[in-house]
Amino acid sequence: MDDDRTALAAQLDDVVVGLRQLTSTRTDLSLTAAATLATLQRSGPARLTELAVAEGVSQPSMTALIARLAGQGLVDRAADPTDGRAVVLSLTDAGADLLARRRTERATRLAGPLSDLGDDDVAAISAALPALARLAGALHH
Repeated sequence: MDDDRTALAAQLDDVVVGLRQLTSTRTDLSLTAAATLATLQRSGPARLTELAVAEGVSQPSMTALIARLAGQGLVDRAADPTDGRAVVLSLTDAGADLLARRRTERATRLAGPLSDLGDDDVAAISAALPALARLAGALHH
């Protein structure tokens, strides 16, 4: 049974990587930058150190990334109300708009090929989405 799940995991990884590559919008925003913005959107304001841990990058790397994102107007910095020495980062409206545009672009890239699939394949993909969402949630925690 474990071998079956390992094989399934490998196949799923291939599909996820392939879909990511094929739906990438090829913008100036790196995957780490997009993931950081999405984390701020999903979880709300956070300290830089929390974001670095969440995205699996070093604090200096996250500092440089946040400087770029703030310079582009995608992230706001504010003093932490509980600790004036710390900074809290939040997503700006421009950052949220960018994420929405990227999501729409990716969905549009998928919609065409989805319309070419048979009804059974579309139903199977639709039926699998709740389990995939639970898997993503488990990976997130």
